[in-house]
Amino acid sequence: MKKIVVPIDFSEHSEFALLAAAQLAKKFNAELLVLHMLELSDNLLSESDELKGEKAVFFFKLAEQKFLSFLDKDYLQGIKITPIVKRFKVFSEVNDVATNHDADLIVMGSHGASGLKEMFVGSNTERVVRYAEIPVLVIKNKLENVDFKNVVFACDFSEESIIAYLKASRLFEKMGAKMNLVYVNLPYDAFKSSLEIERIVINFFTKADGNLERMKDVNYVSDYSVEEGIFNFATKQNADLIAMPTHGKKGLTHFFQGSVGEDVANHSTLPVITFKI
Repeated sequence: MKKIVVPIDFSEHSEFALLAAAQLAKKFNAELLVLHMLELSDNLLSESDELKGEKAVFFFKLAEQKFLSFLDKDYLQGIKITPIVKRFKVFSEVNDVATNHDADLIVMGSHGASGLKEMFVGSNTERVVRYAEIPVLVIKNKLENVDFKNVVFACDFSEESIIAYLKASRLFEKMGAKMNLVYVNLPYDAFKSSLEIERIVINFFTKADGNLERMKDVNYVSDYSVEEGIFNFATKQNADLIAMPTHGKKGLTHFFQGSVGEDVANHSTLPVITFKI
């Protein structure tokens, strides 16, 4: 891991993300790309080009000054930091910055169960997750350390999840983390027998790993929703991180159908990391 993107809005929760990213940067000797996107008002955008330009420059310079204060933290000492200011709040630009700088990870702050508020309001974090081609780590609270050792990877073991699984396996191996895979079996129409699930899992590992060694790390739980199943299993395992695949711009499906993926990211008290399928 060489470069980490951290979108910030100078709030407490974005500082939680910055602190977590700093710890990861020190652990992997990585550079931090600290990104702020200006939110220019509609009134400004409707003004004349000359006046608009003058005000845009003013806000741009103001953001640069706030960077100097916000980044004046003891925990950032010794870390290479590149501040980046974008003139507009376009969430696809987070992925553009990551791509242009060949970054390995995006770390974002979130207000958690109360919803994802500005800059992480509503679906903004989801937008970043959907556009991101690289893993996105969502931080909910101040973490004393990011020494993730016990990770729950929630999966439906469909073939389309193989790419996300392989990405997660490589990252967690570098982190020295144990990956506990979990399949949540639901009642009614979504219910599958033990034999049906086992066949799906065998096919998954045969195509993903070429062997069945990881079968021992797979756990099957039954619950009334995928979200509840993931949280209950993570609690039982005393996990310090939840991981899940996402479909990007297509939205979150099956297992992550509807708003399940967003709900997990919203309601989890644990950090959540997503991997693009």
